[in-house]
Amino acid sequence: MQKKQNTTGLIWFRNNLRTQDNTSIQKAIQNHDKIIAIYFFDPKYFKEDEFGFQKTAKFRAQFLLETITDLKQQLEELNITLLTFFDAPENQLLNITETYKVDTIYTQKEWTKEELDTNHLVLKTMSDTVNFVEDYDQFLYHPETVSNNFSNIPNVFTQFRKKLEKYVKIQEEVSIDKLEDSNLIPNPTEIPSLIELGFNDFVMPKKSAFPFKGGETAALQRLNYYLFESNKVGFYKKTRNGLVGIDYSTKFSPWLANGSLSARTIYYQIKKYEAEFGSNQSTYWVIFELIWRDYFKYISLKYGDEIFKIGGILERNYQWNVDKNCIQDWINGNTKDDFVNANMIELKETGWMSNRGRQNVASYFAKELLQDWRIGAAYFESLLLDYDVHSNYGNWMYVAGVGNDPRDRKFNTQLQAERYDANHKFRKLWLVKTLF
Repeated sequence: MQKKQNTTGLIWFRNNLRTQDNTSIQKAIQNHDKIIAIYFFDPKYFKEDEFGFQKTAKFRAQFLLETITDLKQQLEELNITLLTFFDAPENQLLNITETYKVDTIYTQKEWTKEELDTNHLVLKTMSDTVNFVEDYDQFLYHPETVSNNFSNIPNVFTQFRKKLEKYVKIQEEVSIDKLEDSNLIPNPTEIPSLIELGFNDFVMPKKSAFPFKGGETAALQRLNYYLFESNKVGFYKKTRNGLVGIDYSTKFSPWLANGSLSARTIYYQIKKYEAEFGSNQSTYWVIFELIWRDYFKYISLKYGDEIFKIGGILERNYQWNVDKNCIQDWINGNTKDDFVNANMIELKETGWMSNRGRQNVASYFAKELLQDWRIGAAYFESLLLDYDVHSNYGNWMYVAGVGNDPRDRKFNTQLQAERYDANHKFRKLWLVKTLF
């Protein structure tokens, strides 16, 4: 394809905050002789939602700042300048396109409400001469290879997984070429500080199970460590229900959530590991979890805004309560259940919770306390380092009995505690107060 002379391609980063395996970067470089990049810290994501939670609280905000700082450095190594704004895209993009003579904007394809609302606001301001190129870039199995009609996506995960594994090939990672240093431009913008975003500086507790930094560099280091340095991936299926420490699970999810690591990169690194050390149930199970992640994205493609409604995708008419004292006790770890309490305190103090913990506290919230599950989902959105809109709402619907669980099960949290925390190690870690 012939490059467009004397035009500039603009890469608008969203939840695809990486330079490796990034379709938007690849296409921009292929089509233009000048490239710049932009990221917006959109103020609406730091405001309170309808349930009174800040949409992005301090843990995710800090992780995002680390991610963008790293992205800026990685792009500089490709000789691409990253402009950053603490402002809404619709307030800046028109001016940017005119100032830098931008012909085309390359960005990640989004389909959930808030992102689409932003797109509509941007398009209202833009000139018709600027093209938008959007690419699905957050899947393991690319949508173009899966379905022409998302309404055909099965409502049961096992049917979905088996068909994909049998019939669909995972696309190769895309490669990115380095540009000439003449592509760099003066950068009048700066990345905001945590204080400028509205937070106080904080120190993560040393006992956190997720002490890692945001960004592609840290993500690739963790990937290499978990597979090749430690061989932990070979035991993942046995340890994945753990609660204490950094190595019981992959911990890839926060980087996957903001796109500083791609699912395809994980997949092909696992294939490389299997070629060298052999495959087993554990190596497969990491891929299995990536397919679950894809599945919730396809469910939201199929059902749209239904995933945010109280009846979920099943349109169930359950009676839900909104007891503010009850909800606050759950948030603060003051319920009658010590296993739930320990998990909720871990989340409140670190922005992290194990998968086993999440299932238990969500089930307790929806099935024991009978509170509106969307409030629990909104609280998770605020705090979880690895918040991903599709997985978060997909999992909460599943646990609340309004989603993709055909059995509508309820977790017995006391039996779960006996099984997964028999020695009380996890509960002691978070429930016993210490001076230092």
